[in-house]
Amino acid sequence: MKTTMEILLSTPGVADARTIVSPRRIGRLLAILPVLASVLACDDDPFKVKWQLSPDTVLLYSLARPEMNLSSAFDFVGRTSVRVESPSAVGEWDLALDTQDGVLVFVPPGAIGVTGSTARIAPIENMSFDEIRRAPRDTTLYIGDRVVPVEVGQLYVIRTRQKVGSWGTRCVYYGKMEPLAADPEDGILTFQYDVSPVCNDRKLIPSNN
Repeated sequence: MKTTMEILLSTPGVADARTIVSPRRIGRLLAILPVLASVLACDDDPFKVKWQLSPDTVLLYSLARPEMNLSSAFDFVGRTSVRVESPSAVGEWDLALDTQDGVLVFVPPGAIGVTGSTARIAPIENMSFDEIRRAPRDTTLYIGDRVVPVEVGQLYVIRTRQKVGSWGTRCVYYGKMEPLAADPEDGILTFQYDVSPVCNDRKLIPSNN
C-alpha cells in the first residue's frame, strides 16, 4: 500500500509543483532578487516625479495701465499668465505686476488683501539663475504682505499658493525667476522662470542633476 506522501507525489499537478520548487530554481530566484529590488527602488517608485528643467520667459503688463484684460499676473503652478479682471482668475495666480511711484513692483496676493494665499516671493542675493538649486528654508525670507520692487538682474525665489496634488496632498511649489527687461513708463516686464513640479519640495533641480 502506498503511503500518503507517495500518493500525493504521484497525483497530477503535485509532481509539477515539486519541480517548480526544486533547489536549482530556488537558487535562480535568489540570485535575481537583488536585481529586482534595485529596479523597483530606482524606476518604479509610484511617488517619484520625473521632470526636467524647462526655463521659459514671460511678458507681463502693469495693473496701472489703462487697458483692460491684459495679462498682469502669473500662475507659476500652471505656468501661464493671468488676466486678473477675469472672474476665473480669482485665487488662481501667485504674483501680479503693478506700478507704484513710477517703479514696477511685484504684488503677492496678500499685499492686496487676498487672505489665505501661501504665495510668497524671496529676493536672493549674489547668485545667478542657474546657481539657485534650492529654495530657502527660512520662511522669514519670503514676502507675502507687501509689494517687492522689480530689479532687472535680481534673482527671486517663488513659493506658490497651495494646491491639491496628485495624491490628495496639499502642496506648494517652488520656483525661481529673474527679470530680464523692465519698462516702468510703459508698464511692461519680461522675466525668465522655472518651477519644480514636486509637491512641497524646495529643490529646484531634478533629482538626477
